[in-house]
Amino acid sequence: MRLLLEYRPPYDWAAMLAFLAARAVSGMETVVEGVYSRSIGLNGVHGTVSIWQETVDALQVELSFPDLAAVPEIVVRLRRMFDLDADLAVMHGHLANDPLLARLIAECPGLRIPGAWDGLELAYRAVLGQQITVVAAIRLAGKLVSQYGAPLDSGVPGLTHVFPEADVLAAADLAALGMPTTRGRTLSGVAQALLDEPSLFEPNREGGVARLLALLGIGEWTAQYIALRQLRDLDGFPTGDVGLLRALEVLEGQRPNARELSLRAEAWRPYRGYAAQLLWTSLSRAD
Repeated sequence: MRLLLEYRPPYDWAAMLAFLAARAVSGMETVVEGVYSRSIGLNGVHGTVSIWQETVDALQVELSFPDLAAVPEIVVRLRRMFDLDADLAVMHGHLANDPLLARLIAECPGLRIPGAWDGLELAYRAVLGQQITVVAAIRLAGKLVSQYGAPLDSGVPGLTHVFPEADVLAAADLAALGMPTTRGRTLSGVAQALLDEPSLFEPNREGGVARLLALLGIGEWTAQYIALRQLRDLDGFPTGDVGLLRALEVLEGQRPNARELSLRAEAWRPYRGYAAQLLWTSLSRAD
């Protein structure tokens, strides 16, 4: 099935694709010649989706999924994942009051916030990434998908498994994958929390960060990261994030501390998440 997902330009597809490519989990995601493909699961049914930029105002989707009744939900998730409904004009108008952000917006006017297909998957990525590199976290995620994910007979090369279900992960000894025992317990606890509260990762729900912070092993950084990319909290802001501090150091010649960053970010509300994405992207392009 082919679908066209329209949006209001500009849209920086190259930046979105670069973000996804750097974090593609083996067996579950691929980025090849401008096309992002991944396995998907919804209500116990599995399939694949491939996305690319078709025109300046639309993404093309190629969907292989046996349950046609799920298509509307798949479209909602994809629009959220690729941030297709962002009102960039309003956010840019506010953030441009900071001269540094005004310059970054001019350099990347179509930058969006990469989201997630699934809340549990995003939470696992965030926890796995605690205190290790992106590369190491993605390697661990690949091992997790290979060992606990459902095998997939896919027509897309490289897509062999679907991200594991919450009940499987809640019962698994995840520390056996080669991570600290405490982190394994955190991951299993997150999966159990989702089983206990199916709306845990529901976007735009009030009090989402507080519920995440109540989970064992989930601190402020992780909760804010999940809020930004999954709950779609436009003000989600991982204060003290090393990448944000480093970006400001590169751009302005002086590294702030976490408190200084937090105070400066107050002026960016209620769009601190987009400010963070601008800073992260500037750092990746500087590298």
